[in-house]
Amino acid sequence: MAITTAPTTESLSDAVRRQARAEAHTVQTMLDYRDAEMARTAQIESSLRRKIERSAIALTIGEATGMSEVQIHLRLSIADRVREKTPLVWEAFVDGLIDFSRVRDISATIEKLHRQESIDRLDDRVIGYATSHTGAELQQWLRRFVQRVESDLATERADAERDQRHVSVTHGDDSMSWLNAYLPSHQAAAIEARLRKEARKSADPDDDRTVPQREADLLVAWCTSSDSVTSAVDANIAVTVGADVLAGATPGFAESTDGAWAVPASWLADVIATGSTFWHRIVVDPVTDDVLAHEYVGRFAPDTLALALQFLHGVCQAPGCMVPSERCDLDHRIPHPAGPTNGDNMGPLCRRHHNLKGHGLLHWSTSPPQPPPEPLVIELYPPRTDFVMEYVAA
Repeated sequence: MAITTAPTTESLSDAVRRQARAEAHTVQTMLDYRDAEMARTAQIESSLRRKIERSAIALTIGEATGMSEVQIHLRLSIADRVREKTPLVWEAFVDGLIDFSRVRDISATIEKLHRQESIDRLDDRVIGYATSHTGAELQQWLRRFVQRVESDLATERADAERDQRHVSVTHGDDSMSWLNAYLPSHQAAAIEARLRKEARKSADPDDDRTVPQREADLLVAWCTSSDSVTSAVDANIAVTVGADVLAGATPGFAESTDGAWAVPASWLADVIATGSTFWHRIVVDPVTDDVLAHEYVGRFAPDTLALALQFLHGVCQAPGCMVPSERCDLDHRIPHPAGPTNGDNMGPLCRRHHNLKGHGLLHWSTSPPQPPPEPLVIELYPPRTDFVMEYVAA
């Protein structure tokens, strides 16, 4: 009776490694054939004939492998770059430790590095990560590697690429079109976050649109509305940034918490100043990546802070006003962006008193309360000892 053995994880790993070695053997054979043909054609006296025969090398390889000339040229260029500049990576590929897709990603990273010491450092470190992580994780690791070892050059490239931002419209069939936008990553992430948040809010029971359809309709409404309020991007975005980068000691990037994107840290300053997006800034140790601080650097309070301030104060903080805090705006005593978004600098004001403050008829005073010489100065409700709200005589 035949005995069958169920496959194990080790057998699966062996199969993957054999496949990777087969890929490496195929690419190596392509290189050997190309190099042999280059040597042979070098003996041809006619330069025209030599040029014609060399131009057919990729076509010949493609016919034998079932690939196009473009695919052959791409594989050969990747192999040449990796074999020449990162010999340890090439050795790992030949041994079947990494597959061609990882080699391709590493090759693309080599193109972005301009300093030989950076390439040598990549060659020393990348195999240990590539052999124990997925392809998507490796791509994120490679991007972070470039941003850390050559942050000055990476920032320059990002600044140059930001100049290429644009929007394009491609009209298709069936009365539909594509709207494409090439935007800085942090702005695109803020738009994406707001779309997801708004489209998933409880809808009218009769609204049978899918979430993607609601996202599309919202985007159209924001782009075509003349109301400046509806066009603002209100979203919660978190980024991590090294303490050395935050202090200005070295150029660097602020990275999204999921690692999907990163932008030069200086780019966030302009967006944060607008107050349209609430940014959580997580400061990390540049060496250990330990979290050193979690800061709120946007205009709007996150839900937890907003709820805490509602519970703390209970009612509008204008003198004598009893409007419940949940029906109030959260106001900055020291206006944003000069004033921080935190509990010490914020309090609830009803819409009427918020407008009065905005017109300079009501303002916060951080000095300790004194016995009022006249009824114009009234203590806060509930009583506080660190600030008062004052009416300003018109």
